[in-house]
Amino acid sequence: MKTATSKKVSAEQQKELFKTLKARFEKNASRHKGIEWDQVQSRLESNADKLWSLSEMERTGGEPDVVEQDKKTGEFIFFDCSAETPKDRRSICFDKEALDSRKEHKPAGNAMDMAAAMGIEMLSEEEYRELQKLGKFDLKTSSWVQTPAAIRKLGGALYCDRRYDTVFLYHNGASSYYAVRGFRGSLRV
Repeated sequence: MKTATSKKVSAEQQKELFKTLKARFEKNASRHKGIEWDQVQSRLESNADKLWSLSEMERTGGEPDVVEQDKKTGEFIFFDCSAETPKDRRSICFDKEALDSRKEHKPAGNAMDMAAAMGIEMLSEEEYRELQKLGKFDLKTSSWVQTPAAIRKLGGALYCDRRYDTVFLYHNGASSYYAVRGFRGSLRV
């Protein structure tokens, strides 16, 4: 769609992104009952910085879709809705501290910095569980989730997946990384 260094979405890229997002929105109507695409598109058109973040979610394999509208702010909430954790966000440890602590076999990056660079938030455990109510996700992969400071201070981090038709929350060393573990994000527009 575009390079990750430019935080602008061209008119052509915007047109393609809207086409992709609208098709996904219409195909998965059960994810956002009562929300109309025209409302979403109007809000997106007036938030160019959010458009770039959505395009990054799409570019990295997240397949973002609207999952809710905040009743207080009116913001639409997008989650990564790809069947498995986004393919271009895997094999990464939890955060910069974890990455810096590795002496050898360092992964290419970390989830927290990647999310921040994309302008999105990593899903919390609660958000991850809400996502799983909309479908069956991460049947073969797993996703880092926001981790309480007390756990992180002790060197740990949390991740979730779905196995045996159940959503599980686990812990691991924050510096660990696996080919099947990445992260899912959210964006408010």
